[in-house]
Amino acid sequence: MKNILVLPGDGIGPEITTEAIKVMNAAADAYGFTLNFDFARIGASAIYKDGNPLPDETVEKAERADAILLGAVGLPEFDGEKDPNRRPEMGLLGIRKKMQLYCNIRPVKTYEAIKHLSPLKEEIINGTDFVIFRELTGGIYFGNKGRSADGQTAYDDCSYSVHEIQRIAQLAYEEAMRRDKKLLLADKANVLETSRLWRETVTAMNKNYPEVKLDYQYIDNAAMQVVLRPSQFSVIVTENMFGDILSDEASVIIGSLGMLPSASYGIKTALFEPSHGSYPQAAGKNIANPMATILSAALLLQYLGFNDAAKAIENAVDQALTQKVCTMDINPGKPSSTSAVGDFIAQTVKANAKIAVH
Repeated sequence: MKNILVLPGDGIGPEITTEAIKVMNAAADAYGFTLNFDFARIGASAIYKDGNPLPDETVEKAERADAILLGAVGLPEFDGEKDPNRRPEMGLLGIRKKMQLYCNIRPVKTYEAIKHLSPLKEEIINGTDFVIFRELTGGIYFGNKGRSADGQTAYDDCSYSVHEIQRIAQLAYEEAMRRDKKLLLADKANVLETSRLWRETVTAMNKNYPEVKLDYQYIDNAAMQVVLRPSQFSVIVTENMFGDILSDEASVIIGSLGMLPSASYGIKTALFEPSHGSYPQAAGKNIANPMATILSAALLLQYLGFNDAAKAIENAVDQALTQKVCTMDINPGKPSSTSAVGDFIAQTVKANAKIAVH
């Protein structure tokens, strides 16, 4: 039995995590394993109940979990709040730091049924299937920062250690070995000393993975290439800020933010969440797209070693898209509800498993 901590969060978070749990339970029944779900608060919901976006109880439960599923964090009424204890997003940053979730993994894959929704031409996005490995706990976001006494100067330090680079690069190399043995490092080594350390470290590690073809692109060129010819990429590894920008840019390729899963690996556990926000305008209306969260659940099951079940969920999502069992962001003419999409995917996972057995 595996213990999963669910952090529904804010906005549509409770609805989309409910559907992901529904699908994971279907996969567990179909493929013969057991999942135990526990729940805790994070973000605005935690501020309202506990006065803190990341309560101690949530951290304690996270430390005991085999994996964590997160819905979404944030509400507009907290925009502009200066007190960090009143910022929902600090719950997300806090759990990343507490659980040492140092590697964010963002798959970017086109689906045949919704290619027409992409702002890019179909001939550009055809065959796109790559993954971005973003360092998550170092760099400029976590460096020393401040302002001068007169308020006229500000600074944000960016620093990395060889250890921080090696541990994410190892995961990226391993993924490259599972795919087509291509790895790209996106950096700014012509300008930044931290990027030069990244390049030296990742290059030195290549001797441990001689089959992997290691290439480099400056981040500005990589950002341009993502929209010019995204199918050229397989695995991209990069530092925190570059990865933040690059993965958000890549998210438009698919055509819907509701289709983007993500995973954050740590030393002892991993957290899985959709890449979109909390979409509070849709909260409680049963209209939000749960597919990104369901695909994140597939990544969670893959992390736990249930590879067949994870693949079954991915295939069921593809079937839902093909048969147009989709929410209004994808099928505005005849939309399905959030719960109906979850029901279809769960039932498809079970049906496909029975066919595979027979």
